[in-house]
Amino acid sequence: MAKVLVVGSINMDLVVRVPHSPKPGETVLGDDFETFPGGKGANQAVAAARMGGEVTMVGRVGSDNFGDSLIQGLIENNIKTSYVIKDPETPTGIAMIAVAADGENLIVVASGANYKVSEADVANTRDIMRDMDLLLIQLECPLETVTAAIDLAKAYDIPVVLNPAPAQPLSQALLANVDVLTPNETELKILAGVENVNEAIQKVLSWGAKNLVVTLGANGARVVTKDMDRHIPAHEITAVDTTAAGDAFNGALAVAFAEGKSLLEAVDYGMAAGALAATHRGAQPSLPTRDAVENLIKASQV
Repeated sequence: MAKVLVVGSINMDLVVRVPHSPKPGETVLGDDFETFPGGKGANQAVAAARMGGEVTMVGRVGSDNFGDSLIQGLIENNIKTSYVIKDPETPTGIAMIAVAADGENLIVVASGANYKVSEADVANTRDIMRDMDLLLIQLECPLETVTAAIDLAKAYDIPVVLNPAPAQPLSQALLANVDVLTPNETELKILAGVENVNEAIQKVLSWGAKNLVVTLGANGARVVTKDMDRHIPAHEITAVDTTAAGDAFNGALAVAFAEGKSLLEAVDYGMAAGALAATHRGAQPSLPTRDAVENLIKASQV
């Protein structure tokens, strides 16, 4: 069983269904209102756990009802929560999400306790980091904390999968320590500081990123290394809610890669998981099991 350490955000998602995404200044009357456990870190941790990974979560929630509920949700998904801290001073992070009829979404995040996840929180994992098979991390926590986690993983020669979301510029030193970088096209352009995708890919590779997997939504993914440039088509599905499709992709890819599968095999797992997640409502409730992912992969190979 692959041991995966996830350092990242834990949010409560406040979701409203809307007929279409509102334009600036427009009020849209929504339909259902629901709350779901979310946050890129927690979503990817749950995705990895449902793929059969042995997952440990590092993060923070507030000392409030949302925080209690989110920790309980992680435990119910067999995720180790010894390194999830209840912050006494800062509320649990939330995301306000408007999901349109076509499944696309608009998201606003109030980070709360996620931005209190510290370098010290990461340092506390030193004893378990050495036994991990992979570090999976995103950018919904302070960048210095992300950097500390990646540096610690590299000190023990642990592979790192970085999902650079929400997008922001990153140092070449940090990127050089990343084994698999998984931006979408928008995140890639912001990362590279250029608008042309091919130019952005070459720039990021020149900075030291070893394996680049650019997710393209309904168009699949593009896998680029110094020796390969491959387009992987998406599975044909009817999208209901794409909120956690990217997180499903990253969690599944991380477990497969940690198990020693090739990058292309790991991407296959990610693509199937992302497609399945988009067919269900909510973030964590939509994340598929390993059996469902492998069944979709087999069906697509027929």
